[in-house]
Amino acid sequence: MTDAAPDAPPPAGAAVLGKGLLATAVRTALGRAGLLVPEPGTGRSAVVTVDDGWNPATEPEVPGVPWLPVRVELGTVVIGPYVVPGRPGCARCARTRRTRALGPDSPRAELVRRHGDRLADRDTPLLPAPARDTVAALVTHELTSGEHRLTDRAVLMLALPALTAGVHPFLPVPDCPSCGGLPPDRPPVLMDVPRPKPAPDVHRTRDLAAGWDALRDTFVDGRTGVVRQLDVRTDYPYPMVSAPLHLPGGEQEAGFGRDLDYASCARTALAEALERLGGARPGGRRPTVRAPYRDVAGHALHPPDLGLYPPERYAEPGFPYPPFDPGLELSWVWGHSFARDAPVLVPEDYAYYRTRHDGPHARPLAYEVSNGCALGGCLEEAALHGLVELAERDAFLLTWYARLPVPRIDLGTVSDPRIPVLAERIRQDGGHRVVAFATTPDHGVPSVWVMAVHPRPGREPAAVCAAGAHFDPERALLNGLLELTANLGWNRVAWREETARIAAMVDDPELVREMRDHALLYCHPAAFDRFGFLFGDAPALPVREAFARAGLRPRGDDLRDDLAEVVARFTGAGLDVVVVDQTTDEHRAGGFACAKVIVPGLLPMTFGHRMRRTHGLPRLRDLPARLGHRAGPLGPDDVNPHPHPFP
Repeated sequence: MTDAAPDAPPPAGAAVLGKGLLATAVRTALGRAGLLVPEPGTGRSAVVTVDDGWNPATEPEVPGVPWLPVRVELGTVVIGPYVVPGRPGCARCARTRRTRALGPDSPRAELVRRHGDRLADRDTPLLPAPARDTVAALVTHELTSGEHRLTDRAVLMLALPALTAGVHPFLPVPDCPSCGGLPPDRPPVLMDVPRPKPAPDVHRTRDLAAGWDALRDTFVDGRTGVVRQLDVRTDYPYPMVSAPLHLPGGEQEAGFGRDLDYASCARTALAEALERLGGARPGGRRPTVRAPYRDVAGHALHPPDLGLYPPERYAEPGFPYPPFDPGLELSWVWGHSFARDAPVLVPEDYAYYRTRHDGPHARPLAYEVSNGCALGGCLEEAALHGLVELAERDAFLLTWYARLPVPRIDLGTVSDPRIPVLAERIRQDGGHRVVAFATTPDHGVPSVWVMAVHPRPGREPAAVCAAGAHFDPERALLNGLLELTANLGWNRVAWREETARIAAMVDDPELVREMRDHALLYCHPAAFDRFGFLFGDAPALPVREAFARAGLRPRGDDLRDDLAEVVARFTGAGLDVVVVDQTTDEHRAGGFACAKVIVPGLLPMTFGHRMRRTHGLPRLRDLPARLGHRAGPLGPDDVNPHPHPFP
């Protein structure tokens, strides 16, 4: 994919294609400026297409010339983008960005569905002479401005009849059929160049606050942005910002930022939204390997090691996933294996959680989520934070499924004053007492489980849970508390509105079918005794003692050293760490990289009790005994049968 400079030289002239009053006004203005040529292809000329009605901008049949489309929508004149041959960022990209920004269910989309044909055939009545002259003057400006052109990878929208204008930049669509195309997949490259850190205890290569204005301008726009807007959530008592976006398939996702100030929330929300963009489906490279496992077994992950389902589950009517068969053809993507120090093939449906299939037999092997996906200033940074997330979720699920008696933390012994203040604020808001447990297992990444418990549940949820992880144990606690504040807010509302449905889930775990159900179930007082293994007679421990097993705190000058130290904890325990590069051109536009990290054998986070994946994982069977909690391996009947309470 080639990429010409955005300040392409102005054309020597332009031919105008189109009929009607607006096209006439543009011809007249270009003629006065000495820019009008009689037909396309005359010298070094551009083409301007003008339509008075709501027709899609159709590229003129004149190859190799710049093109400026002008069209009138209902109450708006859309000018641009200025299309340069061979440069990504065409009119089709602009249409795609506009469609995704608004979403398939927007009023504009509905209007086009219902009345598109009539709108295309009808000239707008809102184009009096001043409006036509304004459009003509803007077109003349765009053809003569060079580096000051407004419509380079942007559309200029002129509202009628007020004649107020706005410029809306957009990013090229990487797989655009007109100007893009994804390169073939290849193994990721890691650890090859220095990744200096600003300080030993900072595990990021950049501070998003330093370049925030540029990042916001790159990704956020209500008409054409990857993210439509940054929503300050006033429906929560604590700072929260959401960043909604529509994925290429039309599905809506969102990033969420939870912190102690709205500026930090906005940065986190945008970063999480971009992570969702990378993790949903391949957007940076095109998968090229399709084969049964038996044909690629020598350099591929073994799918059962990723956690699948017991044999009886596949026999259930309507179960959506096929049993693993070495002869079943799968789509694969390339990752990097640290244990092998070599490329490795990963099932595409495990590396991307919203992959689409083109046939009834091309089904994923398991339900997968964004677990292990992360964004960073480089691939190593993304991989490090994806690995920390995997450690957090594995610690939580291991504690739950094996019912481990993990130490309770005395929150009065922390040094960070924000932690007790947040806990007290939660108590004052709804009467919940905050308790926290150090769940760090063998990998040493400080991990916590925090819980808000109400002594007299009624209109308030009985219990709400969250988790956190960070190399600083107190920061792990703070992260968990910030998640807890948000979870409390929406659980409180849903608990009051859905009490009867939640009561039914207590009796029938098969009714726990989606992510929110896991948390809602434990709002019910009748489910609280399932937490009994956490609340023993042992006293709460000072924070330093509670995290005695959490000895992993990398402090290198290069982030590669930090990643290597954490990876070594997993590979030293016989586990592999695999990184898939999910980075797209959209990420690169902001200086980001995106990764999915996979550690075969860790407990995978799933939602919907029917979709839990605990079968055939030696770690769940053996680790509780190695940690000193049991005399022998965990048997199938020893696994906690209840739906987990995450998030």
